[in-house]
Amino acid sequence: MPEEFEGPMDDRLEQPPSFFPDEEFSDIDFDDVEQVEVEIEGIYEMDVDRHPHRFIFLTDGEKRLPISIGFPEAKAILDPLEQETPDRPMTHDLLKAAIEKLGAVMEKVVIDDLWRDIYYAKIHLRQGEDELILDSRPSDAIALAVRFKAPIFLQSKVFALAHRD
Repeated sequence: MPEEFEGPMDDRLEQPPSFFPDEEFSDIDFDDVEQVEVEIEGIYEMDVDRHPHRFIFLTDGEKRLPISIGFPEAKAILDPLEQETPDRPMTHDLLKAAIEKLGAVMEKVVIDDLWRDIYYAKIHLRQGEDELILDSRPSDAIALAVRFKAPIFLQSKVFALAHRD
């Protein structure tokens, strides 16, 4: 097995493997894993070549991060923000109810990575003494966070990766 894949799993995930060109990531400090709390600035739509594109903008008060989302995801986030209640529970409402019935609470959402224009997130739940961390699309994690009124965090490296150009 190549040496860059040997050793504990946590060591491998801190930075790109050695076969990545060094100059591509030379300006990013992968040891910087500070979590910055962000808020939803808004959801916006713009037409690109006559096709609507929706973005959720997250901000820490200084920097903004746009994340492309689809129409269903935008609606899933906007409905609870605007106190809209559908006649029947939507998927995120159902998931919230299931989490609560299992005796868990949502502690936070962390958008923790950006790779090839795709953002990655984790949902942090607590059930008694146990912490449960689930991989998620950011839009789904945010849709749940607004229902639970849970904080949304962004790892500072994601801001750095997103603002490279």
